[in-house]
Amino acid sequence: MTIKEAQRQVDEWIHQYGVRYFSELTNMAILTEEVGELARVISRMYGDQSFKSGEKPNLGEEMADVLWVLICLANQTGIDLTKEFEKNMEKKTKRDSLRHIQNPKLKA
Repeated sequence: MTIKEAQRQVDEWIHQYGVRYFSELTNMAILTEEVGELARVISRMYGDQSFKSGEKPNLGEEMADVLWVLICLANQTGIDLTKEFEKNMEKKTKRDSLRHIQNPKLKA
């Protein structure tokens, strides 16, 4: 699935099942909540915390939740995520083409 297809699929789902998009501000709050849930799972999987009783290592599910809300925000604000991602990759490549390779902190 391409990013464009994901944006289309989310939009179709919203109009078929979700009635309408939540407001941009509500979706931003939901995105923040979902990122927090992702952080909780990562802290338990890779950090010093352990899972509480009943919690599960649902890392992929939490990442997908973040992606879903981000796509909602992109759709409702008219952002073509494919185009923006391509521009972002080009920017990072130009800016950082040698930066990380030359960083002694990243040498093994």
